[in-house]
Amino acid sequence: MHLLRRFMFLGLTLILLGFNGAVWWAGHELASPGRRPLHDYHQEFLANPAAHGVSVTPFKLTDGTPCLMMEPLSDGRLGQRGVKVREQLTAGNAPLPQAGKIIGTLVLVHGRKGRKEDYLLIGERLCAAGFRCLLPDMPAHGEHPATTITFGLRESELPSQVLAEAANQFQFNAQPCGLLGMSMGGAVSMHAAARDDAPWQALVIISSFDRLDETIQNNVSRRVGSWLGPVWQWGAGIIYEHQTGIELKDIRSDLAASRLKIPVLMAHGTVDKVVPMDAGRRLYDALPATLEKQWVEIPGADHDNVLITDFPIYATVARWMLDHVKPAP
Repeated sequence: MHLLRRFMFLGLTLILLGFNGAVWWAGHELASPGRRPLHDYHQEFLANPAAHGVSVTPFKLTDGTPCLMMEPLSDGRLGQRGVKVREQLTAGNAPLPQAGKIIGTLVLVHGRKGRKEDYLLIGERLCAAGFRCLLPDMPAHGEHPATTITFGLRESELPSQVLAEAANQFQFNAQPCGLLGMSMGGAVSMHAAARDDAPWQALVIISSFDRLDETIQNNVSRRVGSWLGPVWQWGAGIIYEHQTGIELKDIRSDLAASRLKIPVLMAHGTVDKVVPMDAGRRLYDALPATLEKQWVEIPGADHDNVLITDFPIYATVARWMLDHVKPAP
């Protein structure tokens, strides 16, 4: 009996140590996720951007943020993705400029565990629609020198900083401009658009959430059970707060959404399990009732393939930007 109790105590100790280790890892991953290297398709694109109908110019902000500037080729050459999106826009009678002409600038904000190069293919399509695209690495991602991310609470100024410094470096007019973000990038973009000095004329949010704490708890509970999920989320929150100085409960995109004054398009996959569509819908419902806004559900799409289903999401996004990112009359 004494030996059995020792084994039970040892087993319980190992379980607790394992759980604590998993909770620490989860909190650390929220604050400072593992950085992904460049994929082969990133390198292939960067080696020959002209094959995609664009030029790509790397640059850095004064704070060290690495960025890419994508512009359509002035001679109007297009890649296959650009050809397709222009065909879709033309079929929808969109106000499409001549291929190769730049009518505005968009800042594209990537998601958690992503990097700026993930948006090269998105940028290809939006460049074909007439936009210059600026792609920054978010803090704690890609080659950014910062080590933690706060989902927009401390990064809200970064997108406008990208726009302003790029306009200064490359001597283009910062207006008109729009902002796009996905998932974590959607949270950053929502906070950026809610700033009093925000320069944006339109916003697109894809697969993002209203409250980070509830989104994490829902995600974890789905994996480890409804009893263990809240405990896990609580422990991970302590680690996250220790590393960032911010409580998970304070990361609320819905509060930022309630202050917006520009047109907003929000899109979400109907079978997203990472950020359930209900969380995206609550974020949408937090927008002011008088705001020009549109909610788009992408049938059968989850968090990872929301941009690569048969649904014409790129034409939908490009049309929103074409309709709203315009020079002042």
